[in-house]
Amino acid sequence: MNKIINWVVAVLLMLTTLGVSAKELQEVRIGSQPALFSTLPFLVAEEKGWWKDVGLKVTITNFPAGAPQIAASRSWDVGIVGSVPAVLGAVRFGLHTIALAEDQSAVNALYVHGPNSDNYIKNPASIKGKTIYLTGNSTVDLAARYCLKKFGLKKGDVTIRSMDQAQIVSAMSSGSVEIGALWAPNTYTVEEKAGAKLLCSGKDAGVLIPGNVVVRAEWGNAHPQRVAAFLAVYLRAQRWLEANRKDALALMKKYYATGGVSISEAAMNKEFDRRPTFDLSQQLALFKRGSQASRVDTNMNTIASFSKEVGALRADEPLPDPKTYITDKYLKLVNDNPKLKSFADLASSGKGQ
Repeated sequence: MNKIINWVVAVLLMLTTLGVSAKELQEVRIGSQPALFSTLPFLVAEEKGWWKDVGLKVTITNFPAGAPQIAASRSWDVGIVGSVPAVLGAVRFGLHTIALAEDQSAVNALYVHGPNSDNYIKNPASIKGKTIYLTGNSTVDLAARYCLKKFGLKKGDVTIRSMDQAQIVSAMSSGSVEIGALWAPNTYTVEEKAGAKLLCSGKDAGVLIPGNVVVRAEWGNAHPQRVAAFLAVYLRAQRWLEANRKDALALMKKYYATGGVSISEAAMNKEFDRRPTFDLSQQLALFKRGSQASRVDTNMNTIASFSKEVGALRADEPLPDPKTYITDKYLKLVNDNPKLKSFADLASSGKGQ
């Protein structure tokens, strides 16, 4: 009889505890895109149970690309978008950039294919008068423009043809396109399956092309601690991925497959090698404003200027002031909270945890 009573009491206590815990969890709605390196940390956090560890209950909504994602920004609170959508999101929808998801500079690049490839690589300026196929108004468009500058060429020195990424991959594989601008994982596909060669990346051309962590300003101002907790988990997941390559590759394979992306293990390793991420101290340094603009301010001004040039921003619209949409206040909240800081730095557990 006593055993039964003790068992009932134990169950009631467990249910009470679960009820309190569930009640204390704070909701965060995440806007995401599937099968991307920058959103892989969400899967890590889910599988490790880290959202609950910081008191969050998350729901994730996936979008096919940045444009529809920011257009639907009222349906989510925080998210990961490309730098070009981040600028448009700031101007149109009040989205604030609060961290950088990754450096995509090395995976937005010009590739060459065919018998003239080696000549183009030896003398990049020899692409003058040639046709470049790229996806317009995108980060790879930005990378291509900076590569042309590096070669001493102007946009008018080449012919630009807009084409979606799948078509460029197909055309380069069939040999009908010599020069194409691609982003990962399409870059790995043309390397491995078409034998295309890298001519110039955004990194080679000296332009930083980040992925942006953004928040709806109104929601973030109302729930700053939730934003800080979200950032702590995201940064922690990135550190875990960096420290556990073998397990990370297995997760990446599963995650990419759910989004219909299949790449080789060599290509998955390139994703890690070519997409550096930033820990908490590096994030703070990138966002720090002193007597001069921060590195992120300067970089996003470059992105904003490009957005206006390609028509994503209207010609009569002034460039957005970085101080109005780029903020490190949530990173500072993480840094000033010993528990969140330790969590973000993966300091509270060993490798593999």
